[in-house]
Amino acid sequence: MFDLRGQLTRTQSITLGITGGVLLIALWWMLAEMLAVPALDYRAPALDDPALQNLNRDSLLRADSIQLANARQVGKIYKILPTPLHVVQAYPKLAEEDNLATHTVHSVWLNLKGYFWAIVLSLIIGGLIGFIPLFNGLFASPVDALRYLPISALTGLFMLWFGLGDGMKVAFLTFGILVYMIPVIVQRIREVDDVHLQTSYTLGAGSWQTMRSVYFPSVFSKFMEDLRVLTAISWTYIIIAEILNNTGGLGSLIYWLARRDKTDKVFAVLLLIIVIGILQDRLFVYLDKRLFPHKYYKTKVEGLKEVQMGIFIVLGVFALAVLLPLLVQIPGDMLLQGAGLVVLAAIGLILMGEMKLWKGLQGV
Repeated sequence: MFDLRGQLTRTQSITLGITGGVLLIALWWMLAEMLAVPALDYRAPALDDPALQNLNRDSLLRADSIQLANARQVGKIYKILPTPLHVVQAYPKLAEEDNLATHTVHSVWLNLKGYFWAIVLSLIIGGLIGFIPLFNGLFASPVDALRYLPISALTGLFMLWFGLGDGMKVAFLTFGILVYMIPVIVQRIREVDDVHLQTSYTLGAGSWQTMRSVYFPSVFSKFMEDLRVLTAISWTYIIIAEILNNTGGLGSLIYWLARRDKTDKVFAVLLLIIVIGILQDRLFVYLDKRLFPHKYYKTKVEGLKEVQMGIFIVLGVFALAVLLPLLVQIPGDMLLQGAGLVVLAAIGLILMGEMKLWKGLQGV
């Protein structure tokens, strides 16, 4: 366990992971107790009390000091750092009093829309720069330099350009991801192995066939890993945008809870964002395994076609849900019902494929 770049067994990895989590929670709890202040059974005297009118200022201060010194401690106040137990207990209150589910759905939907536009635009712009020398010479250096922009300092400009609605949030998130995605796309195109390209040309493939059979699989298979890295960045930007206009979402909820000194609820929302980020990361890992199976399986197994078809249907429905409201006016209920039925059918197809895939892998 102490060798340089040594490997842990599965049992060691699980045991150490659980131990590390327990130690972090214990450290968190200890710090919360150290920073807590005592809650006293004490109330300052009311200055308009008739019984105190004949007392001078010194007498009032002396009586108040004696009462404070003799006050009984009735608990602790965790204003700076709540304990893990207080954070867990805050979730029912958040659900009942602060509409946690509504804010969560709102933030996730904005996050996904920002991802959608960032991916579409980065593939178009990055593809032009990566494939065509003219665009590479014109725009490669300026686009690469955009990574050094302090994105959070541009919030005022985005409010000026897009207003204070959800459009501003999506645009801000899209731009924040885009400045990192475009150089990544260009780099992935340049990393395609020349051996594969020469083999494709030797076999008589044209430009489009080479892109479809060599470039697309290579670029997209690596791009999925890059998306995982950008998950944390995306949540940072969407929270910043939501704090700006305070009209909904987890960022707005955090802002108002902090203003009301609800520290336990703030930490609860922050932990929820971490959990959502982890789930997004696992989703990208799953999509990578199913859409690019050559990276994980040495043999062809049954069920992959069904899974891939279901995934493409879900992604297509999501793309339509983002694009259709911009093109035509469709009632929200009708759009939601239709999309829900198609997604359920696609999930059924994915589950059927996963069962076939599991059976096939058992026999390998």
